[in-house]
Amino acid sequence: MTARPTPAVLPPPLRAWLGLIAALAALVVVVLGALYAGHGEPGRVDRWITPPTADSVRPPWRQVALAMDYLGEPAGSAMLVGAIVTGCLLLRRPRAAVLVVVGVGMTVGTATLLKHLVGRTIHGDGNLSYPSGHTAFATALVLTVALLATSRLGLSRTAGTLLVLAAALVAGAAMGWAEVALGAHYATDVLGGWCTALAVIPATAWLVDRMADWLVDRRAGAGRRKNR
Repeated sequence: MTARPTPAVLPPPLRAWLGLIAALAALVVVVLGALYAGHGEPGRVDRWITPPTADSVRPPWRQVALAMDYLGEPAGSAMLVGAIVTGCLLLRRPRAAVLVVVGVGMTVGTATLLKHLVGRTIHGDGNLSYPSGHTAFATALVLTVALLATSRLGLSRTAGTLLVLAAALVAGAAMGWAEVALGAHYATDVLGGWCTALAVIPATAWLVDRMADWLVDRRAGAGRRKNR
């Protein structure tokens, strides 16, 4: 029996565009990291966007911001990842399930590593802030869902790219607003987290497809040798 390949998690029509976007996003992450390395104060853009006092959001928006923030915490993030992985498996999209786990994990891991490398802090109490891990997580998770939707719907390159970017923008803006409103991050931290996800997820999706295709070819070769 010949192994049947599952649909690619990174739709072929989107590979070139998302590859370019990933490269540009990685450049933004590096530039911002170099610009704010070792800083403990907001930059000019941050002063313009960030409220004058930290944690200044008031009810009912404070509850909304806290709910968003919870979804980026270990308990909330595990719940979201588990639900989406289950959905991918029910839809018989194992590659997408792998991407959710590996891609989101790689994104959060990259953001954590960058925090220690850049060393930017907020509130002067040693809290590493660049890039925003919450924003990176939310953007990465929604990106995986958008890629799955693009594949299932068979969208064209333009429509698929617009869907993926719009989903990433909404997710990043929502979580980023919560983090800035609660005084947990500067606006440039949010941008760095958003770009981290845009850089990591397409690259991880490509690797997942390559590995899955290699496994399919290997199984097919083993099956042919067995039938000789």
